[in-house]
Amino acid sequence: MRDVIGARAGWLARAIRAKKLSSVEVVRAHLEHIHTVNPRLNAVVFATGESAIKEARNADRHNKRKSVLGPLHGVPFTAKDIFDTEGLPTTAGLRMLRTHIPDHDATVIARMRRAGAILIGKTNCPPGGVGTDSWNPLHGGTRNPYDINRSPGGSSSGEAAIIAAAGSPLGIGSDSGGSIRMPAHYCGIAALKPTAGLVPATGAYALPGGLSDPRSQVGPLARYVADLALTLPILIGPDGVDSGVVPVPLPRRVPKLPGLKVAWYVDDGLMKPTSATASAVRAAAKVLAAAGCTVVEERPTGLNEAEQVTLGYWGRKHMSHERLYRRWDAFRRTLLDFMTRFDLVLTPVAPDVAPLYRVRSQPDHQYTYTIPFSLTGNPCVVVRAGTSPENMPIGVQIVARNWHDLVALRAAGAIERKLGGWRPASVVG
Repeated sequence: MRDVIGARAGWLARAIRAKKLSSVEVVRAHLEHIHTVNPRLNAVVFATGESAIKEARNADRHNKRKSVLGPLHGVPFTAKDIFDTEGLPTTAGLRMLRTHIPDHDATVIARMRRAGAILIGKTNCPPGGVGTDSWNPLHGGTRNPYDINRSPGGSSSGEAAIIAAAGSPLGIGSDSGGSIRMPAHYCGIAALKPTAGLVPATGAYALPGGLSDPRSQVGPLARYVADLALTLPILIGPDGVDSGVVPVPLPRRVPKLPGLKVAWYVDDGLMKPTSATASAVRAAAKVLAAAGCTVVEERPTGLNEAEQVTLGYWGRKHMSHERLYRRWDAFRRTLLDFMTRFDLVLTPVAPDVAPLYRVRSQPDHQYTYTIPFSLTGNPCVVVRAGTSPENMPIGVQIVARNWHDLVALRAAGAIERKLGGWRPASVVG
């Protein structure tokens, strides 16, 4: 079953549909692989075990000729432990929730199930699902599968780690300032923070949805960009609860890369990147140029303002609400105006590779490359584009105009094909 472990979710779905593989085989293989790698990682805090096998048997029984099957029929997935899951604990890393078992699914979990996917585990995160490191008092911390002495980052920590270690083909996380993007970069996988207002946050702990927190988005993580594109249509659209989600469909046609205008920068003027990080961004820029994009080295102005607004939002900088939102709106106007001249912006995800485990860094410094695009709501894709001298993965961030998530995914796919994308982690063996 080694061909199953590490395979694309889309490939697994096609193989199950064609009965070249059974869902039982695929789900069992991933559960067994989690059992093998998780003791070293502590990425999965609850595995579904026999209940997932039972669901897989049912999926195989319904896989008949002329059956209408979902796009992920029989395919396993995992989810960050902030999403409500019927009959399975949802603790968000908090002791006060250690016995909490929801009686219904979060919207995105329900939509994944309706698409035929089978939940095989809940993954570790910081307390309350917020923070730069995975450690929490209930489950402990998660290790990076490329070096267990390093962190996978936060806050979709366990999700990125178990996907990188091939224990799950894809999963669901959340991102307020970089919490999907940073772990994806540190763990060498692909991930998407969707456009604000595209995916409901209903049923996600501490994500109120609506207009009260437009920075926070729910999105997919996977080893391959194509699996993000496969999953996104499943997740989008209003659910009648999250008032911040609007009925904007994904376009049927996505512009091809030739002719697209791309701005790129390696240094945001706040946190200087390592030479390896800069090299990865330059390599990605060359890929897009070779694909026919018009590529220009240019950095938006006022990126330091994003840090100040975010510090005010976090309460770490005294600022009245009126002043905070005036500064936020001014920054949005500046950056969105920059985006009118470009279809895509290419940047680092972080200045360096994954930090050592439990060595805390200041989040406002760590997230300076990601938070500007949280404040503007732009879709951002992360894909691996390089390797550091320490043999750690380096991702790049591709930002598109709002509602143009598929354009960012197309560019990320081109970078993945030319620069290699995900590579097996050392913990896999």
